Amino acid sequence: MFLKLIDVSLCHICDMKKILSLVLIIVQSLPLCARDTTMAMFWNLENFFNYHDDGGGDADTEFSSFGSRHWTSKRFYAKCNAIAKTVLWVGSCRGRLPDVIGLAEVEDRFVLNKLVYGTVLKKFDYGIVHFDSPDPRGIDVALLYRKSVFSVASSSRCPIVNPDSTGPPLLTRDILVVRLLRYGASDTASIAFVVNHHPSKYGGGQTDWRREAAILRLRAVCDSLSDCGVNSIVAMGDFNDTPENGLFWHLSPSLVNIALPVSRNGIGSIKFNGKWELIDLFFVSSDLVPCSGMEVLKVPFLMVRDKSHSGEKPLRTFSGPCYMGGVSDHCPVLLVISR
Repeated sequence: MFLKLIDVSLCHICDMKKILSLVLIIVQSLPLCARDTTMAMFWNLENFFNYHDDGGGDADTEFSSFGSRHWTSKRFYAKCNAIAKTVLWVGSCRGRLPDVIGLAEVEDRFVLNKLVYGTVLKKFDYGIVHFDSPDPRGIDVALLYRKSVFSVASSSRCPIVNPDSTGPPLLTRDILVVRLLRYGASDTASIAFVVNHHPSKYGGGQTDWRREAAILRLRAVCDSLSDCGVNSIVAMGDFNDTPENGLFWHLSPSLVNIALPVSRNGIGSIKFNGKWELIDLFFVSSDLVPCSGMEVLKVPFLMVRDKSHSGEKPLRTFSGPCYMGGVSDHCPVLLVISR
């Protein structure tokens, strides 16, 4: 059963309570999929800051009510509702809500609490796993999970290590590791979700070593999980590189790059200079490869006509200094594990 949502401007998302209520009723009436199917979603929310200036740096000031972005409570809650609406849209199309949602570019626990407990998502028992990281812009990664499906067996943050032991520490987003246990399954059936947001390409080739350090850290994390008996691993995130990049061979054989065939089909999660690129990726352990499928979600009410190039592009919150009322320049990506 699919829900045909009304395509309206997200600038009016706060006035869409009736539509959200309709989505809620339909999602609740949908049949559950097989118990052993897991659906994971990842989304870079692009500057999901609260509207307070908490003294966290230039970006924190910029995204505040009195900052240059005029990031008011109204705009903040409009973004929260748009994100929640997207999660419900996924549920209406897939027959179930995502069991796990990895997020990037979230400022703090405040924005996560408002998203999970202050929108229609409060009806759907999502829990939050989040740690503060040392990123200079004050953005972190986080994981949401359905508490009716999973319990948290363990969680930790893993800083990115500078390969030059004599150099300064790498101030970037930590890798988040969460081991989840499905209710009714044995402890040996746990699955580890590893959320990433690797260093950006600002600075050109001079920053390649930072992303390589992040990938090597991810490989070490996955090897450590395997040594502890965790055989099922899903690594997700914004890797700031396409799947074809040779750096990802560092992850083999611990993880398999299931985003590669998606990218080769010309499908992307972000549009740069008129070209789609896939930088929001999933990697899975070898036991999950035969039963895993990945796709990029082009959510109808989060797409807008690309006036500079052909086709459509994601509707962002801001385009330069101009408030657009969208969510992100990234499309969400989805992983379905059926076993």
